[in-house]
Amino acid sequence: MTIAQDETDAVIRRGPVRLPPTATVVSDADEEVFLLYTNLAARRRSDEDSVFRGLGYIDSHKDILTVEFSIERQSQEDEAESSAGVHSHRSGRSRKKKGGVASLPQDMVISIELVQDKTALWSRKGDTGSILWRASFDFAQYLLHDYYTRNPDALLDPDMYRTAHVLELGAGTGLLGIALSPIVARYTLTDVEALVPLIQKNVAHNRNLPSLPRSSVAGRRSTHGTGASASKEQDTNIVIEALDWEVLCGASPSLRRASFQYPPIDLLLVVDCIYHPSLLPALLATIDHLATPGVTAALVVVELRAEDVVREFLAGWLSLSNGAWQLWSIPNLLDGPYAVWVGWKSRGERIDRME
Repeated sequence: MTIAQDETDAVIRRGPVRLPPTATVVSDADEEVFLLYTNLAARRRSDEDSVFRGLGYIDSHKDILTVEFSIERQSQEDEAESSAGVHSHRSGRSRKKKGGVASLPQDMVISIELVQDKTALWSRKGDTGSILWRASFDFAQYLLHDYYTRNPDALLDPDMYRTAHVLELGAGTGLLGIALSPIVARYTLTDVEALVPLIQKNVAHNRNLPSLPRSSVAGRRSTHGTGASASKEQDTNIVIEALDWEVLCGASPSLRRASFQYPPIDLLLVVDCIYHPSLLPALLATIDHLATPGVTAALVVVELRAEDVVREFLAGWLSLSNGAWQLWSIPNLLDGPYAVWVGWKSRGERIDRME
């Protein structure tokens, strides 16, 4: 069911997220999975030029991988349509610009170099974060394009970036944090202890790349973690910390509160972390613990692989905290075999899923 909007067609907001009119409330995991994979099969049949993606990584053979994000300024025709309030093909929402919002003056390319640990991928059990996966690249491209072009239909409010604390679970090589940290107030990259040195190396390597815009936001010191498990990059707004979902899941409520404290999180990012069923309870417990009711929007991007794993994740998410979570599916946000969900935890114990 498509979400309802008031008579003024006001944007429905959940923290920094602006839900498009095409967003649908997810109340049943089986129904959502059926729709997702039915649509995926239809797209594959109609796309004769589709390229085999394999498992979804970009290039597992390179020690250093260079990725580029191309951001094209709006053409005069697009700007005229936007000013006239022509509807976006992606969301159907009016593209009319707000006053005072400047468009991108010229095309730009953001280039980032990432060190990959290809040996760890094959030799360290359960290590999938040591190389770059396509979902992270595609999602970063979407966010950067919408931010720098000031897309009025963007899923994330462009004005929220300069004050937001974004925390990413399963950050892997650190690409999203490197790409987005110049435009947010604080970005916390988390992953298992073994991947922290790789993230630190990539953040340090890209600090002075000329193509990466510098952040205008002063850095703040980390209030969580010490020693090797936490790193505050000097004079930046990036925090790198070890966060093991299974350790958090196995901790008592009091130990969780004492050991896993962070400044309030505005946006909790989970990108391509849903792949092994044994990790789902720990991932869900981590999402539930980190989300502040009425404050934190959880944004989950998943590449559609094993249908049963996606179903199990959604069913578990819907049942967290006695049904206190409301979920929305965001269709057609990214090109490719992806699903995107927004989760919002109410301040009470339970919510009406049809609100």
